[in-house]
Amino acid sequence: MTAYLIVRAEVDPSIRDAFDTWYQNEHLPDAHREFITISAKRGWSSVFDNVHIAFYEFPDLAKAEELMASDTLKGFIAEFDRNWGDKVKRTREVVEFSQTL
Repeated sequence: MTAYLIVRAEVDPSIRDAFDTWYQNEHLPDAHREFITISAKRGWSSVFDNVHIAFYEFPDLAKAEELMASDTLKGFIAEFDRNWGDKVKRTREVVEFSQTL
């Protein structure tokens, strides 16, 4: 079954617009291409202020875990940190779907 890398980011309100533009125009398209995902989606939480969530879809858990251990992801993390430093706090998790209706 498919698996998702889910990245939750708490964004400092002072950079939200710049972050949104960068993620839309650079980060999401680059990550979709370099992570070799089926799809890449993102959006802002309607429950928590300034929380951005990105979803990267993989064909299976093995492919998602392969990315998590890769130099590709390490490079993306380093680039993200160079751009946003301590203004964005992130968590990452991988979820494998066990049921789809």
